[in-house]
Amino acid sequence: MKFSILFALVISMGVACGADQPNQSIPVSDMQTVTQGSLMPSGKTEIATLGGGCFWCVEAIYQDLKGVTKVESGYSGGHIDKPTYREVCSGLTGHAEVIQVSFDPEVISYRDILRIFFTVHDPTTLNRQGNDKGTQYRSVIYYHSEEQKKIAEEVKIEAKEAWDDPIVTEISAFDTFFKAEDYHQNYYKDNPNEGYCSFIIAPKVKKFREKFKDRLKQ
Repeated sequence: MKFSILFALVISMGVACGADQPNQSIPVSDMQTVTQGSLMPSGKTEIATLGGGCFWCVEAIYQDLKGVTKVESGYSGGHIDKPTYREVCSGLTGHAEVIQVSFDPEVISYRDILRIFFTVHDPTTLNRQGNDKGTQYRSVIYYHSEEQKKIAEEVKIEAKEAWDDPIVTEISAFDTFFKAEDYHQNYYKDNPNEGYCSFIIAPKVKKFREKFKDRLKQ
């Protein structure tokens, strides 16, 4: 099975946050057709819950995509209720830092949401993204339906073509999402001059926006 042109373009520009970009070229096949008409909101909403390291970085990539109506940073996959950031960072709660993406499937498909996901972080490093280490930074997809599970498994197989090392991304049923503290929300846009934002996130976001001008909100 081949990647969409969307997957190919993202990988070619190397936007993996805090990690090396994929090493292999990506074959091109059909992607979700995007026309001016198909970018009109349909009123439908689906949810994707994704963990790809620090949620600040992953949040910043998805916020400006057409079809994405909301992105929230938070915690999923743990064993205590309402964890704090400090508790999650201890690694003792079992939670992963995740983003929860609300999107219109008539504008951007769940499959393309995941194809972007597998290129904006390194899915081959266990419990680590760049210098961020710990189970809270694990690569994970929490699916909300059997259809999402099926698509996640298919895209994970596709992504193997892009990486030399085995993909370790966890695919698990969604349970609970705990929204992170207010200061974590919209972090990159609210703190563009903060060190992590300016040196780590900004270059990746810039490349992403340059390549996908037609996919970004006006």
